Amino acid sequence: MLMKDQSMLRHDWREEELLAVYDKPLLELIYEAATVHRMWHRADEIQLSTLLSVKTGGCPEDCSYCGQAARYHTGIEVQSLLPTETVIAHAREAKEQGASRFCMAAAWREVRDNRDFDRIIDMVKGVNALGMEVCCTLGMLTGEQAKRLQEAGLYAYNHNLDTSENYYDEIISTRTFDNRLQTIANVRNAGITVCSGGIIGLGESKADRLSMLQTLANMEIHPESVPINALAPVQGTPLQDNPKVDIWDMVRMIATARLVMPATMVRLSAERTEMTEAEQAWCFMAGANSIFTGKREKLLVTPNPGIPEDLDMLAKLGLKPMSRS
Repeated sequence: MLMKDQSMLRHDWREEELLAVYDKPLLELIYEAATVHRMWHRADEIQLSTLLSVKTGGCPEDCSYCGQAARYHTGIEVQSLLPTETVIAHAREAKEQGASRFCMAAAWREVRDNRDFDRIIDMVKGVNALGMEVCCTLGMLTGEQAKRLQEAGLYAYNHNLDTSENYYDEIISTRTFDNRLQTIANVRNAGITVCSGGIIGLGESKADRLSMLQTLANMEIHPESVPINALAPVQGTPLQDNPKVDIWDMVRMIATARLVMPATMVRLSAERTEMTEAEQAWCFMAGANSIFTGKREKLLVTPNPGIPEDLDMLAKLGLKPMSRS
């Protein structure tokens, strides 16, 4: 019997406690995380989540890691909002290949109340009708916009913190950390599940990484989904020359997230093409129970393994795609 008692979860983690967890001897940390993982989740299941860029490039933000920012010369082709029918077809194909969650991403700073948002609403309704968990990441949104998405059947909204509050201004200047928290509050208040995580490898310190997790773990309700991304450097962005994230740093982040947010789906996200199957297996052992797949072997605009490749890896590891309960 899996643990379901939300009263067992903590929301008062202190900085020194998180540091003590993160700095445990590596194999002890992984063992503890794997044990907690098995108390709250089926250890033989990995959720396949397909992410589709429904509107690509041309974003006015200045996120230092992002190839879709209009101000950087990254060579990424700008794509206007896809037709609704095209998106629904992608979702149907993803479901047939084993995905139970479908996320639509638009390179917007914020949602605007216009015909494009009306089309997003139609996309949400269409994907929801397929019986999939439907997720969107569209930038900042108001409480009323969140309510419209919830009424259309949106299951989850992704809005990553990216990094700690203290390091945030080093990465982004066009919106504030509080802006992100407000959007997350709007999502929660509308009755939509929250997907929020961050990126490591931005030049942040260990303290910054743990501060980001502390912000998430001390929310009144833990995010139902926490993506842990390794920076995928994009040529033309300010962080193009940042070094590759060490795999054991990824494993420690995933294990720490698992231990402080036991009920949460921890998602092994960007830069998996730089990880071997064995390295990804360590991430699953440490508590990751979801991976992102992308159409045309892309995760938005960066390389990503294809679904057949991922299914082959899961089979080797004795894992199976999670079905929607």
